[in-house]
Amino acid sequence: MEVKQGFLSLLITSYFVAFGVMLGGSLIGGIGSFVAGEPPLTAIRRLSNTLRIWALIAAIGGTFDTFYSFERGIYQGETRDIIKQIVLILFAMGGTQTGLIIIKWLTQEHV
Repeated sequence: MEVKQGFLSLLITSYFVAFGVMLGGSLIGGIGSFVAGEPPLTAIRRLSNTLRIWALIAAIGGTFDTFYSFERGIYQGETRDIIKQIVLILFAMGGTQTGLIIIKWLTQEHV
């Protein structure tokens, strides 16, 4: 039995899923780098750059549902679905970017 999730809660969830993937993946990868004897802050920064696309994919729940919504919007004339998916992707990108900024602050990449 699947429970329908409201659009606003879906936006908030996608934002924080992308944010969590960025922070969690980078920091846990940094711990693994430390255990392996490599510089952890460099590994955290490097991982945060490579995890961006995966955070976005995880936040929107995979790519097939998104493509199906785009297809339905184009072929069946439901532009509302296209706009919802674009807004969902933008919120996921916002969570990814927020996580990336926090990682840059933690690693002091700008110094």
